[in-house]
Amino acid sequence: MEWHITSFNRAAEEITGVPRGEALGKRCSEVFRSSMCEAECALRRTLKTGKPVIGKSGYIIDSDGNRIPISVSTAVLRDAAGRVTGGAETFRDLSEVEELRRELEGKYQVGDLTSRSPLMQRVFEVLPAIAASPSTVLILGETGTGKELVARTIHSLSPRVRGPFIAVNCGALPETLLESELFGYKAGAFTGANKDKPGRFARARRGTIFLDEIGEVSQALQIRLLRVLQDRTYEPLGGTRSESTDARIIVATNKDLAEQVRRGVFREDLYYRVNVVRIELPPLRRRKEDIPLLVEQFVTRFNRLQQKTVPGITTEALSLLMAHDWPGNIRELENAVERAFILCNEGRIGIEHLPEELTARGAAAGAASGARSAHDILDAQAIHAALERNAFNRLAAAKELGIHKTTLFRRMKKLEISLPEHDGRSRRRRK
Repeated sequence: MEWHITSFNRAAEEITGVPRGEALGKRCSEVFRSSMCEAECALRRTLKTGKPVIGKSGYIIDSDGNRIPISVSTAVLRDAAGRVTGGAETFRDLSEVEELRRELEGKYQVGDLTSRSPLMQRVFEVLPAIAASPSTVLILGETGTGKELVARTIHSLSPRVRGPFIAVNCGALPETLLESELFGYKAGAFTGANKDKPGRFARARRGTIFLDEIGEVSQALQIRLLRVLQDRTYEPLGGTRSESTDARIIVATNKDLAEQVRRGVFREDLYYRVNVVRIELPPLRRRKEDIPLLVEQFVTRFNRLQQKTVPGITTEALSLLMAHDWPGNIRELENAVERAFILCNEGRIGIEHLPEELTARGAAAGAASGARSAHDILDAQAIHAALERNAFNRLAAAKELGIHKTTLFRRMKKLEISLPEHDGRSRRRRK
């Protein structure tokens, strides 16, 4: 009961690197140096409540100073009369499991981007090569798909990683203010300009400048941006001499720039300058297999920020998230999880913690056709994605999914997945 070690087996010696003779008699915190010692001690909680702890994750520091991931289980020790005489703690080395987890995560992660979606995997494959080049990049995607995160990832993987990353939302500033923000100004350029102020292009030297919502820029400002892209030079407001920048330029938009060029809203020459390397981000409704992964990430981050211990989300709540089309994409999903996180005081996030617009829509859908399970939704997403990649050829899709074609037909019928009318097959055969 004084927290001194009275028994220490061979497995404990091997995991900690501390000989049994050296460990016996010492306080356990001196031997384990664990992340759970003191405030979150699992054994202390067991002795206080009388209830065992099973598989609590943490780490210890071994005799060489290495951090060893472990899982801990605890129990109360009693004498023949039933009196508490101490506690027993067993711990398992999870180093191999942790290494496997990191290896698996590496397949789904590039920089700060994480995805299991085949559509995003294609983006992941080209990002390192794009980051290594100095070319201008155009990122296309709906609002909330993570265009700035992709731009930051490109910067972090590039040789310019030690330089600044400067982000500018071109749609959030009026034209006059945007021009001075981008190019800076000289003292006396306008009323209140008492001293020189460098613009974002000047601040982004040896780094990356990210111009978000480039489709919102006026044609007058487009001409000035064209000069920067062509000559790498610009003139601050009120300046008489050109200045240069070597900043890597990444632009993004949620608009169809090719259509804007056809309508005469966006300059054709500027379009060809920014469209050197092109990345198209799929909306969240086309990569729903990523929703469980994203939710887990958000819960982990909010636990850290708000110092809570929400363990995750219930299957029912996840099914509801999977059924939503997310017009606001990842940003909308993050906001929904954050709201739920605030309302969840204990246990997992449930349906009652989700925004009302989700639960109302989910209730209506459930009344009409019965709520699908998260497994069915994931299955339908995987099948539909395979069909799309194989031009709706069911035999090719079945081979990609690693199942027999009759199994695919059966699953499609169960999940009510239909083929487009123009795929060249008659409706008689589809029946």
